[in-house]
Amino acid sequence: MHKKLLTGILVFIAAVTLAQVEPLQPASPQLTPQQLTPLAGFDPASARQELSWERVFDGLLLTKNIDSTIKELSAYPHHTGSARDRAIASAISEQFKSWGFETETETFYVLFPTPSVRLLEMTAPVAFKATLAEQTQKEDPSTAQAGQLPPYNCWSPDGDVSGELVFVNYGIPADYDQLEKMGISVKGRIVLAKYGHSWRGIKPKLAQEHGAIGCILYSDPKDDGYYQGEPYPKGAFKNPYSVQRGSVMDLPVYPGDPLTPGIGATKDAKRIDRSEAANLLKIPVLPIGYQDAEPLLRALEGPVAPEEWRGGLPFTYHVGPGKTRVHLKLVFNWEIKPIYDVIAKLPGKECPDEWVIRGNHHDAWVNGAADPCSGQAAMLEEARAVGELYHSGWKPKRTLVYCAWDAEEPGLLGSTEWVEYHAIELLQKAVVYINSDMNARGFLNVEGSHALEPFINEVAGDVKDPETPVSVGERRHAMDILAAGINTKTQRERLNQKTFKMEAMGTGSDYSPFIHHLGIPSINLAFSGEDAGGEYHTHYDSYEDYRRFKDPRFEYGVALAKTAGRITLRMADAPLLPFDFRALSKTVNNYLAELIALSDQLRERTAVENQLIKDRYYVLAADPDHPMSPPVAKDEVPFLDFSLLQNALHGLEKSASQLSDSLAKADWTEGRLEKVNQALCKAEQELLSDKGLPRRPWYRHTLYAPGFYTGYGVKTFPGIREAIEERHWKEAGEQIDIAAASLNKLALYLVSITQITK
Repeated sequence: MHKKLLTGILVFIAAVTLAQVEPLQPASPQLTPQQLTPLAGFDPASARQELSWERVFDGLLLTKNIDSTIKELSAYPHHTGSARDRAIASAISEQFKSWGFETETETFYVLFPTPSVRLLEMTAPVAFKATLAEQTQKEDPSTAQAGQLPPYNCWSPDGDVSGELVFVNYGIPADYDQLEKMGISVKGRIVLAKYGHSWRGIKPKLAQEHGAIGCILYSDPKDDGYYQGEPYPKGAFKNPYSVQRGSVMDLPVYPGDPLTPGIGATKDAKRIDRSEAANLLKIPVLPIGYQDAEPLLRALEGPVAPEEWRGGLPFTYHVGPGKTRVHLKLVFNWEIKPIYDVIAKLPGKECPDEWVIRGNHHDAWVNGAADPCSGQAAMLEEARAVGELYHSGWKPKRTLVYCAWDAEEPGLLGSTEWVEYHAIELLQKAVVYINSDMNARGFLNVEGSHALEPFINEVAGDVKDPETPVSVGERRHAMDILAAGINTKTQRERLNQKTFKMEAMGTGSDYSPFIHHLGIPSINLAFSGEDAGGEYHTHYDSYEDYRRFKDPRFEYGVALAKTAGRITLRMADAPLLPFDFRALSKTVNNYLAELIALSDQLRERTAVENQLIKDRYYVLAADPDHPMSPPVAKDEVPFLDFSLLQNALHGLEKSASQLSDSLAKADWTEGRLEKVNQALCKAEQELLSDKGLPRRPWYRHTLYAPGFYTGYGVKTFPGIREAIEERHWKEAGEQIDIAAASLNKLALYLVSITQITK
């Protein structure tokens, strides 16, 4: 964003300028009037003490440490199962121990395929063999290192297929609708799809469902190559040889080790056969750079691609099929590999069996300076400062658990196996899970459990943005206002809110098993938005690239440590856990309004489409030279009964409000506060469904889940929403009942907490 524009909107919303102050020692806090306001969950005295420690914490965080840690962690390739990956886990473990944490490394044994044969060639109308390699750059010595995984899509099956090529744009559902209108089928053919507009694993999944025998993915220069800016190494964007590696596991079915669904992948765990794994594809998939994609696209015939499908290469894009045929051959080493989760604890002095869990993964596809070393470096700097606080006399009320996960990149393997293995203990002890991943210059982005939204806004309001005179929360809010457009209803609503909205959680990082499978309240946060480029999952994701284009002064690494650190410290120290279920109720009310609108819009659109089908039939049927069969209209959309859900939401609103009032007035006698806290952190578990979502029972949360056809992207009220979108009306009604029952359970649970306070 242009700084002048940002400054204008900040002035427009009358953001308060916060003066930067020096850290204070906790023994003699000199607090400003603003800081005297009690924090959520704290009384005035404990709030003053907390803020004093936080000011000390801030003073301990150093950009030079973020810099050196990213440089060290990304010095060499360290993919899952590699010797360097194990060495990094060992080094992280030693660091935690040196800071005073009780540290252990838990080992799991997971399936992890690596490529042994990769072949892509065009056999007609001309011969061409793809290079399938990223070039080294003299400006970036790490690109010439040994030990790099070559570009591939993890979890593609072995395959040797030949067929006609069809260009399917981004390979998302709307693109297959367009192909159907054009009369083009991909059945028995190989598809070529662009990266973007959806998670990569959805593209081969849809291709497979439409009958394709293979899938090729490429990054078009219009999206993140020379069309957007100078390619690397001159600029930040993809050069012709850049290839995005990545998993194509069907994460919306279940993440983690495919052979041990629902249980921890210990050495002696019972494993299913790979052919039984429901989250693995059946057609071969390979990623390529646009240098290799250009001859394939140039050779295509058939209809000219729709305007919105056309990319940035210098020729007319065609869809195919035609004379263009390709041969794709892939063979993988399917091996069980050990992975290493580093678990470091600081025991709570009052509530050791209440765990505040903080995590970031440490494995990468290649060197991974941005993904994940930037997030891991911020977490390690945060943990180092927490360790120094501990040695200075601060002791957390609750136990802190810092986790450096392995094998996130192949499909959240390290975190999922740990959560599944420790599920019973976590359901009893986990208070919250706080996740980060990659991080860079820009705006604060937060997604998570909405009962924590007011708390997150409070924290974000207390962290100063490194480049502007306002807090990271105010800057996020300003960005949201700008994104809404000028003089729109949405913009006016956001101006009146004075806070930013947290996003709901899809998937794509290590929070997923915590919230989606166990219902543990979770937060995921990062800074981004002023770090555009094309290094993601390529061997150009190096320290050299990061220091030039992502966070040159490493200030946003410190900003992440301050923000996540405050969340962690306050959740560890708050006398009363800062959950506000009124915020959750308000958000769920918006989700319900969206569902009703979706149903109404689908009904109206279906009526219009059916009328058009009839009109076209009557016109053409009158022509004796073009006899037609009667058209098949779509089923009409019934009026779904949302009354159970509406009544349940009304009950939740009432119980959430009563609980909030009761917490504010409670007489906290000995033992009562502890019981309330133990209940508050388990409330989200009431939103779980015992049966899980249709066709994917691993996902049990009734409010949030990754979309079956969006991958990372979230679907709220997923069981209902996807039943409506897929026109499964009976299932939609059943899912309404299930979701209403979950909201009723939560409402009754909140009433039970209210009773404890009296």
